[in-house]
Amino acid sequence: MRASVFWMVAAAGLALAGCNKAQSPAEVQHDVTDARADAQRDVADAQADARENNADATKDVADAQADHDPNDVADQTQQASETAAKGDYKVAVAQAEATHKVATAKCESMSGDAQRDCKDSADRDLDAAKRAAEQRRDGSG
Repeated sequence: MRASVFWMVAAAGLALAGCNKAQSPAEVQHDVTDARADAQRDVADAQADARENNADATKDVADAQADHDPNDVADQTQQASETAAKGDYKVAVAQAEATHKVATAKCESMSGDAQRDCKDSADRDLDAAKRAAEQRRDGSG
């Protein structure tokens, strides 16, 4: 029993030793390139969705104006404003997550505490960017 506990502790120690290990510059560059490509696609998708949703909302406003219904125009205008705010929020979050992906990929060039600190900093930056996007969306920022 004592021997199996020893081996489990040793295996766990070896597994943890592999964490926060620096990757080679070539691996890091490959990961950063992949992260940038993924990030650009994600941001482009968010922007395309926002444009499509805004176009639909603008059409709804135009339809309400064509019907000469002031109450519907007001409702559709409000919904269009909310749609634009949601779209801006989604794009801002996609951009923040894109920046985070690239930053964490770059952290892989470091080892130990420096890598952990780098990733923690990237996580804090992501959280701050998301909070700022929420504040803008909600009109408090």
